[in-house]
Amino acid sequence: MNQFDGKTVLISGGARGIGAETARLMCEAGASVVIGDILDDIGAELVASLSGDGHQARFITLDVTRPDDWDAAVALATSEFGHLDILVNNAGIFLGIDFEDATMDDWNRISAINMGGVFLGAKHCAPALKAAGANSEYGSAIVNLSSIAGLVGAPLDPLYSMTKGGVSIFTKSLALDFARKRARIRVNSVHPGVIDTEMGQQTIDILGDRYTGGDMERAHKASVSRHPIGRLGTVTDIAKAIMYLASDDASFTTGSNMVVDGGLTAA
Repeated sequence: MNQFDGKTVLISGGARGIGAETARLMCEAGASVVIGDILDDIGAELVASLSGDGHQARFITLDVTRPDDWDAAVALATSEFGHLDILVNNAGIFLGIDFEDATMDDWNRISAINMGGVFLGAKHCAPALKAAGANSEYGSAIVNLSSIAGLVGAPLDPLYSMTKGGVSIFTKSLALDFARKRARIRVNSVHPGVIDTEMGQQTIDILGDRYTGGDMERAHKASVSRHPIGRLGTVTDIAKAIMYLASDDASFTTGSNMVVDGGLTAA
């Protein structure tokens, strides 16, 4: 038996990058997966590929700032698969705007997605997660995607760092809140370093523009050199961390911030 047999997982921002890799690994481990994203075409293609391999996967349009979209995603998970056991709050954006140039519109957008989306996901999924957790030996799980920028300063985008710091402390507070209510939902967060994704490349591009005079090869090498392990992270590195925190193997882990950064913050 695979470790996620019989489990249903909802992943926001699941159409590409870390979210898509998490969906793939969850399916391979026996889970039924609902992928939510605003990237309808890419999400539908991913689900078609997973379904073609014999996995149970569904796609739904999910704007994480819209409560009605969350309700629809939970309804799909419970109607198609009977229950919802795991929520992965993965959706997020990185603006890379200089702090002094940022506007209130910029702040409202990044906070609505990076923090508001995590709040709404937890709030709207909580009833279904509680119900599933009450009937499971080890309960249900929420995994929030934060960043090392939520633990240490991020000079490229202080607004991003502010929102990811919010996710970090919200994770701890929510874990305590559920424990106080005797709701059997564990809550943990993952904090990636620079990952080889579109968002990761965005940070390298900004690094190049601001500090290397547009020399992107130098910017890439500088980014790699910040990671003592000697490389950038991959989507699989982060997806495997999510898998652990979502699994029954982490049944005694809640309120934790798991750093997966190749040693960057250890230096």
